Amino acid sequence: MSVQTTSTVLMVRPAAFGFNPETAQDNSYQQTDARDVAEIQAEAEKEFDDVVALLRQKGIQVIVVQDNPHPAKPDAVFPNNWFSTHEDGRLLLFPMLSPVRRKERRKDLVDLLAAQGFKVNELVDFTFFEDEDQFLESTGSMVLDREHKIAYACLSERTHQEPLHYFERLMDYQVVAFRAVHSQSKEKIPIYHTNVMMHVGSQLAVVCLDSIVGKSVKQRVKESLEASGKKIVPITIPQKFAFAGNMLELTGPHGKKFTVMSQTAFDSLKRGQWHVIKKYTEVITAKIPTIEKIGGGSIRCMMAEVFLPK
Repeated sequence: MSVQTTSTVLMVRPAAFGFNPETAQDNSYQQTDARDVAEIQAEAEKEFDDVVALLRQKGIQVIVVQDNPHPAKPDAVFPNNWFSTHEDGRLLLFPMLSPVRRKERRKDLVDLLAAQGFKVNELVDFTFFEDEDQFLESTGSMVLDREHKIAYACLSERTHQEPLHYFERLMDYQVVAFRAVHSQSKEKIPIYHTNVMMHVGSQLAVVCLDSIVGKSVKQRVKESLEASGKKIVPITIPQKFAFAGNMLELTGPHGKKFTVMSQTAFDSLKRGQWHVIKKYTEVITAKIPTIEKIGGGSIRCMMAEVFLPK
């Protein structure tokens, strides 16, 4: 059986952080900011460095990769959208909707990981799907239950059925696909990434069931989580907008479990919700308001998990 959490993450220190109009077309979390570009960049760097320091203080291994300023890659701080790693040594590259974001993929990634003592047995490239306008943005599009080989995925402009089935067959996963919307109003705007409404840890699942379209589909997702032994912590749609679904569980020294979330997410939780989370894991919170506001992603998106063998 695979392990659900890792003690190592790769993070990309931004060199040209900013508002990306391409991704803003379907990411309603992004907001423009009137501040000077240099001020925004400096604040994003500080927030990034603070997160790295917090993780390292808890004994989490953080591989920091410095982004290159040219060409400008405003979303480079979110590396979990273009690759994933797996215990069998496979490293997967994924097709991305935004042409600007495709520039984030680094040809030196295998060498960077090898320099840290990790072994890549096979590089699997899914990016050919971009030629067919089919996309699957890694662990943004899919929330993986690695222990039970289940991939939860809300379908959107960034998460399509064809590459999902390709992943399912190649990696021997069961895909639980569904549609999720920002609110159940008449407009019903699709949620762009699964990991903003859902988190699966080793024993916990934090999920915005209210955002899932269809009662029977909602029940199917709930039953799948329960069947795999997860304690469900339901969150509301307003909490989802505060990035309460965008968490990640990591393993520290001596097997200690940590749930990493932003301060925005933590502040949105009710006492009963965070009591349940704290019962199973220690909580790490970090303030990243600039990255959340302008980038439209939170702390989970900043961490690409490393599951490769040494």
